[in-house]
Amino acid sequence: MTATPVEHQQASIVFSDVSYRVENQPNRDVISNANLAIDRGETLVLLGRSGSGKTTLLRLINRMLYPNSGEVFVEGRATTEWDPIRLRRGIGYVIQDSGLFPHFSVAENVGLVPKLENWEAARIANRVEEMLNLVGLDPGQYGPRMPRELSGGQRQRVGVARALAADPPILLMDEPFGALDPVTRAELQREFKSLARRLHKTIVFVTHDLREALFLASRIVLLQEGKIAAVSSPDRFLNLHHPEAQAFSASLHERPGAAS
Repeated sequence: MTATPVEHQQASIVFSDVSYRVENQPNRDVISNANLAIDRGETLVLLGRSGSGKTTLLRLINRMLYPNSGEVFVEGRATTEWDPIRLRRGIGYVIQDSGLFPHFSVAENVGLVPKLENWEAARIANRVEEMLNLVGLDPGQYGPRMPRELSGGQRQRVGVARALAADPPILLMDEPFGALDPVTRAELQREFKSLARRLHKTIVFVTHDLREALFLASRIVLLQEGKIAAVSSPDRFLNLHHPEAQAFSASLHERPGAAS
C-alpha cells in the first residue's frame, strides 16, 4: 500500500508529482508534474483558459482518469487503491448542464445515489426533501417534475442537490454555472457560497471566470498549459506578478468590443 506523503496527511486530496497525457499525444502532457494539497473544508478553484488542464485535474480526483506518473490521494489513499465505484459514490460531481437523467423525475435523480447505497425508502424520501429545500426548490412542487420541465438554473440546483444527497465529504464542480444567463448565474453563485460555508465540504470548482473564482474561492490555483502557474488566496491574486495571472487580472477591466 502506498502511503500519503507525510506532510499532507491531513489534506483531503493530494496530487503528488502527477502527470497525465492522452494516448494519441504521447509527447504532450495535459497535466505536468502537479503537486497540490487540498485541505478539508476548503473551496479550491481551478482557474485557467480552455485547454489548460482544469477538467483533467478534476477527473483525476474521482478516477475517471488515471495519472501516467505520480499519484493522487483521496482521504489518505491513492485513487488506484480505491474501488472506483466506492470512490465515486463518496464524491459529489456537478457538471455544466447538470447531467440529470432525463427519464428520471427530480426526486428520482436526487435520490439516485442513496438508492444505490441501499438506503430505506423512507430515509431516501426524507433526504430528497431535505436536499431540495437546501437548494431552494419546494419538494412538493419540483420533486415530481421531469428535468425537461425545469429552467437551466433549476436543473443546476437539482444537480447540486443530487451531488450532496449521500452526504459525500468531497464535491467536484466543473463549470456548473457557465451556461446560465448572467442574472441566474450571479444568484446561484451567491447561494452556493452560502451553502459551502454551512456544509464545510471539500470543494474543487473549475472555472475560466476570474470574477467567479475571486468570489467563491478560499484558494485559487491557476493552470497554464497543464502546469500549476500560481496558487493564491483571492485577496492576493490581483497582485501576482506571473504573466498569466496578470492576463486574467487585466481581463476584469476589458470591455467587449472596446477599441484597442
